[in-house]
Amino acid sequence: MAKFNDAYTGSSDYIVSEELRNSVNIAIALQKPLLIKGEPGTGKTMLAQSIADSLGKPLLIWNIKSTTKAQEGLYVYDTVQRLYDSQFGDQDVADIKQYIKLGKLGEALNADEQVVLLIDEIDKADLEFPNDLLWELDQMSFYIPETKETITAKTRPIVIVTSNAEKELPDAFLRRCIFHYIAFPDPKGMEAIVKVHHPRLERKLLDQAMETFYMLREVPHMQKRPSTSELIDWLQALVVGGIKPDKIKEELPFLGVLLKKNEDLDTLLNSVYNKGQAAGRTYIGGSLNRYRQ
Repeated sequence: MAKFNDAYTGSSDYIVSEELRNSVNIAIALQKPLLIKGEPGTGKTMLAQSIADSLGKPLLIWNIKSTTKAQEGLYVYDTVQRLYDSQFGDQDVADIKQYIKLGKLGEALNADEQVVLLIDEIDKADLEFPNDLLWELDQMSFYIPETKETITAKTRPIVIVTSNAEKELPDAFLRRCIFHYIAFPDPKGMEAIVKVHHPRLERKLLDQAMETFYMLREVPHMQKRPSTSELIDWLQALVVGGIKPDKIKEELPFLGVLLKKNEDLDTLLNSVYNKGQAAGRTYIGGSLNRYRQ
C-alpha cells in the first residue's frame, strides 16, 4: 500500500488545495479510484496530468462518449481486419492475438510500470457503464476469451474518474471510489491560478478582468457560466488585443471567449438592459448591442 511520504504534492502548473491533495493521496494509499466532480472548466482533467507529472508516471486518457462501452476500454477484437487478411492478405490469420487491440484500461492493467489512468467524463456514458467496470477495477484483471488469456495488473494503476454531474452514478460504483468535489475557485484562489498562466500580467488589468468575470458568472439563468479555462483564454486575448483596463467592464471585449451560447448572450443583454432601466442609465448596454442580431 502506498504511503503519504511518496505523496502527490501538486505541480508547477496546477494549483491544488490541501483538501484535494489529501483526497488524491488517500485514494492512492487505499488503492481506490478517485472520483472528481465539478462544473466544466474547474481543472478536473488537468488534475490527472498534474498527478502524472508530480509522481513521474505515464498518463493514459480514456475519453468517454455517449456511445462508449466498457468492453472497449479493455480490448477490441478486430474481426473485420482478420476477415480482410484471410481473403486478401498473405499473413497467418490463425494467430488471433495480432487482432486483439487493448483499450486504455487494458493498457493500464498490462503496463510494466504503474500508470495514471484518467477515465474522463464518465457521466457521458449510459447508466450501466460504471457498473460494467466494477469487476475489472476491483480485481485488476480481465479475461480475453478469443485468446484464452487472462491479463492481470503487475501494479495497480492510479485511477482518476471525472464527472460533470450530468447524471447520477450508480451507488455500487460510488461505494468503490474516493470522492472529491472541486468547487469553483473564489477570487483569491483564481488569482493564484491565473498567475501560473500569466505571471507578468498588469495588476490593474487583472483586477478589472476578474471583477468583470465574476460579475458575468453571477448573471442569473446562464446556461454555461464562464469557467477558469475561459478566463485564462480571455486574459490572453485582452493582452494580445491591447485592451486598456478601464475599457474592460465598459466594453466587454472579446465576449465570445467567455460566453459560448447565444442564449447566454441574450440573457446578459436582458440583464444589462434591466439594470440600466432600474438605475435610469445605460449599463454597458451600448457596446453590447453589437452582439444583438
